[in-house]
This record gives sequence, C-alpha cells and structure tokens, in this order.
Amino acid sequence: MMTTQERFATTVVPGPDQALALELVRVTEAAAIVAGRGGGRRNGGTAAAVAMHERLMSAPVRGTVVIGEGERTGAPVLSAGDAVGAGDGPVCDLGVSVGGGPAPATGEPIPLVAIAVAGGGALYAPPPAALVEQLAAGPDCADVVDITRPVAENLRAVAAVRRVRVPDLEVAVLGGARHPEAANEVREAGARVRALQGGGIAGAIAAARPESPVDLLLGTGGAAEGVIAAAALSCLGGSLQLRLCSDGVDEVLHTRDLVRGGRVLFCATGVTTGELLHGVRYHPGRATTWSVVLSSEPDTVRMVESEHRLARPPYCPNERLVDLPQG
Repeated sequence: MMTTQERFATTVVPGPDQALALELVRVTEAAAIVAGRGGGRRNGGTAAAVAMHERLMSAPVRGTVVIGEGERTGAPVLSAGDAVGAGDGPVCDLGVSVGGGPAPATGEPIPLVAIAVAGGGALYAPPPAALVEQLAAGPDCADVVDITRPVAENLRAVAAVRRVRVPDLEVAVLGGARHPEAANEVREAGARVRALQGGGIAGAIAAARPESPVDLLLGTGGAAEGVIAAAALSCLGGSLQLRLCSDGVDEVLHTRDLVRGGRVLFCATGVTTGELLHGVRYHPGRATTWSVVLSSEPDTVRMVESEHRLARPPYCPNERLVDLPQG
C-alpha cells in the first residue's frame, strides 16, 4: 500500500483567492434550492449535483474534481477527474458533496451541499464510497485527542481542556444504528450522545465552533466527506483524523495529510435543518437559504442568509413544475 507521502508526491500550488468564496456560495445556494425542491431526497440530490456543475462551469477557476458525486450517487456530472470552471483563475482541487454523508438511501433527507476548494495537489483522494473511523475536535482540543486511543481517554482529555466533567460533554456520533459501537463507548464513558441531523460534515464543523453544543465528533463515516470536513476544519484550526484499514494495515491520516496546506475555501448551504445550518425555506416566488463560508487565508468565518427570487421553468406536460433560482 502506498504511504501518504507517496500519494502526495506532487507540489501543491498556492490555491484559490478569497474572492472565489462569493462564487462558491452562489453554487451551493443554487444546489440546495434544487435539492430541497426534490423533497430533500436522493433524486433531488442528483438534480442538485447537475445544478452545482452548471454554476461551477462559469466560476473563475481551473479546477479538477478530486472528490465527486458521480462515483457515489450515479450523478451524470462531478465525477473524480472532471474539469470544472471557466478555464481562467487559479489551478485548484475541488471536493463536492450533496448530502454531507455517504450516498443517501431512498427517502433519507439530504442535510446540506458543500464544496471545498484548495490548491492543485492539496486534497487527498480516498477510495470511492470508503468508510473509515473519524475523530473531529475544535482548535482547543486538536492536540489532545488521538483516534488510536480509547474513546474514554479522549473524552477525559477534552473534559480536562474545557474544565468540565465528562458527563457534561456532548458527542456527535457518526454511523448511527449501522455502527453502534462508538455510541456505546461514549455512553459507557459517561458522556452524552448526540444523534446527527446535519450529517458528518456539519457535525465535524460543529465540533470546532465555540458556540456549538457539540464537543467532539467520532464514529464511522464516509472517507470522502471526511476529507471535505478536514478542509473546513483547516480553516477553523480544528483537527480531523481518519483511520484507514487496507490489506490489514492501519493508517492514520491527520488534517495536514488530508489537506496539504495552501489557501483553502469551504462553503456549505443547508438543505434540511441540522447542527450547523437552517434548511431552505420556500415562500411564494422566493426562497431563503443559510450558508457558512470559511477561508484559511485570511482566517474568516461568514454566516450568510440570502433571499432568492425564483423563476418558473416553461411548462412541460406530465412533469411537475419546480421553481429554479435565478442568476
């Protein structure tokens, strides 16, 4: 198996300019509105990926999709290796997610759409649909947690840093009923378990935000979403660790391995309400969205609430009318 250093043999270019952040939030807003109009379900996710691709193609960037939707959800666009952007601007790696977690099953809601953009060669490309152990913490606890240690030991370390008792901690757990082991370990250690509503990406960011009730995120989730979450945490000074197991060999990847420096931008817009963002709200002829925009250089966090005027597409017999965002 290749080592992390061998996989990252290429040189990382500086990355995107902060001015690109405004273009990214327009992309995720448009995709979220379409996903919500699809009922927040899987078919809506495919339509959202198409909307995201359409907006990205006019963005001032020379981008390559490193983490995409095509392999995981069957979307016809945004597969790994696809070129996106208008062909001018910086050379960048892109990671995109419609859902914030592994490909949603039929009927499962989509919590958010997200994009991470870093310099060319910066983003780690995990195997498609791979599931890995994850551990995310905020800036104050980034250096005291270790995914190879027992859950109880990590919780005691976080409690000590935050000067609280372990029972005062609230832990967001990935995997749910499919992987109950992590939740059981959290309960046995005495901490509270939070069932994720916004998916793994939102949960990881919530663990790094000081106003959030989430103190830590752990469990089993998608490696692709883990890398996108790592891009967000690199802007916040937090830590995300992944533990891969391939051919019987364990390998732990840290934030610095998943996002190799340079300038990083991250943007997400809520589709349904979760730990981080409100979902899209629809009104006659308009919609309201809530987004988070993160930048590593300069170090900024922006919460964006936007009103969108919606236009009706031409009527087609036997097709349900869906409002589309203008612009």
